[in-house]
Amino acid sequence: MNKKFVGAHCSASGGVFNAIYNAQKIGAKAFALFTKNQKRWEAKPLDFKVIDKFKKALEDSKILPCHILPHDSYLINLGHPDEQKLIKSRMAFIDELERCKLLGLDKLNFHPGSHLKEISEDECLDKIAESINIALDRTSEVSAVLENTAGQGSNLGFKFEHLAHIIDKVEDKSRVGVCIDTCHMFTAGYDIRTKEVYDKTWDEFERIVGFKYLMGMHINDSKKELASRVDRHDSIGKGFIGLDTFRYIMNDDRMDNIPLILETIDSSIWKEEIELLYSL
Repeated sequence: MNKKFVGAHCSASGGVFNAIYNAQKIGAKAFALFTKNQKRWEAKPLDFKVIDKFKKALEDSKILPCHILPHDSYLINLGHPDEQKLIKSRMAFIDELERCKLLGLDKLNFHPGSHLKEISEDECLDKIAESINIALDRTSEVSAVLENTAGQGSNLGFKFEHLAHIIDKVEDKSRVGVCIDTCHMFTAGYDIRTKEVYDKTWDEFERIVGFKYLMGMHINDSKKELASRVDRHDSIGKGFIGLDTFRYIMNDDRMDNIPLILETIDSSIWKEEIELLYSL
């Protein structure tokens, strides 16, 4: 019985249900999507026809809701130093959690936030945790899944300690988790290229964050070198990380039963990349 659920971030253009059809076309057993336009604040509410169509398509696809990893809007910054902008981000995040619930999904993946060089890292991390607490308090059933970042600009979440700091201050630990992006992990300075350093890095993750919080992964190679702090994804085996790492992941039972999502740069070869990963 295969316990790995690999897919990609599929387009939901024309309706959220299209993400399911696009996932099926590439042989995905998991997928990610935006439940609204990720580059705009406003979105019209999901109507019942769309929700029903989504649920029906999902049932037909045999992909389980637990293997879907929706992503929130890139505009949201839950650690924003400006009070008004922080409130706007929090309201938008709550809306995204509610959209996931309406679709019968149990996770929402997001980038922690940025201090914009206006407040300290710790103050920003505390704001992010407070934002999550407010959002979880006003919603139900959907977990907030923090994504590690490459640490580009003023983005936080590039150190395991950042993720642990936030989780530590989240009141409902049953509804918080982590999504590890392999490209971000690598360019943030965590080496995973040989079995020895792969084991060492994940041991560090277990010690600081804990595998019990791992709810998904983004499976990406990197166009940039180790510790470059630059977020540029590459196709599997074509970047600085290399193929071996993805073999380790596909044979690591700690990554069983969670969505493993490709966000590699060439969507035309996602089908082949999914087949490649399963062949490992």
